[in-house]
Amino acid sequence: MSECSHDCSNCSEKCSSANNPKDFLKPMNKYSKIKKVIGVVSGKGGVGKSLVTCLLASKCAKAGLKVGVLDADITGPSVPKSFGVSTRAMQDGECLLPNVAENGVEIMSINLLLEDENAPVVWRGPVISGVVEQFWTDVRWGELDYLFVDMPPGTGDVALTVFQSLPIDGIVIVSTPQDLVKMIVNKAVNMAKMMNVPVLGLVENMSYYTCPDCGKKIEIFGKSQIDETAKELSLPVLAKLPVDPEINKLVDAGKVYEVDCDELDAFVGVLGE
Repeated sequence: MSECSHDCSNCSEKCSSANNPKDFLKPMNKYSKIKKVIGVVSGKGGVGKSLVTCLLASKCAKAGLKVGVLDADITGPSVPKSFGVSTRAMQDGECLLPNVAENGVEIMSINLLLEDENAPVVWRGPVISGVVEQFWTDVRWGELDYLFVDMPPGTGDVALTVFQSLPIDGIVIVSTPQDLVKMIVNKAVNMAKMMNVPVLGLVENMSYYTCPDCGKKIEIFGKSQIDETAKELSLPVLAKLPVDPEINKLVDAGKVYEVDCDELDAFVGVLGE
């Protein structure tokens, strides 16, 4: 038997996964009731995936939705700091308790379990994947409209664990306006197809900079290719986010929930329907 690619659509083997594709899903604990789980992914690092996750969560919270963020980027966690959350997570004897940001967003991240948030997480893939599963099965999330999963970049162990273990309702792919965008987005889309996970659309971060003097939009990282890429893939462009120093200031201050990002209004409006 050859190594499993987890793509049952093109497989001739008659294994349990093919007969029951949900075998790997981990059950939610009895204290959690989550309506939708949305993954935020990228084909490479440094594109602002975690920022987009935080902005989406904050926008949804502002729209009156109950929201949580599962920080699955175990070796590069940044969600707690963006929300100004630093207190160590507690437990009640049965479950871990997510910390709650000032705007009501629930957060669980490895940085909330470490004695020192600056300590590196030097763990092998299976251990990291196990922690991500525990963030789903062992956290008392309560009732949420949406749980956003901030996934690590690429298509490795953790991405596979999330797609197989969590009931992902769809993913948002984050990219930037660079020559490699088509290949990077294609990798993420193809993995989603292999795992039968719907792609909700694309978000282009660092798309442009608005001149404070004349208001002109300047494409400082080159001409955007996201529209052409999205058309080829038959996917919508959900938003094009600007380079904005004010956003950086608020994130560094732990107040990402104060960012007023109108570009995401339409997509969040659809989620809230």
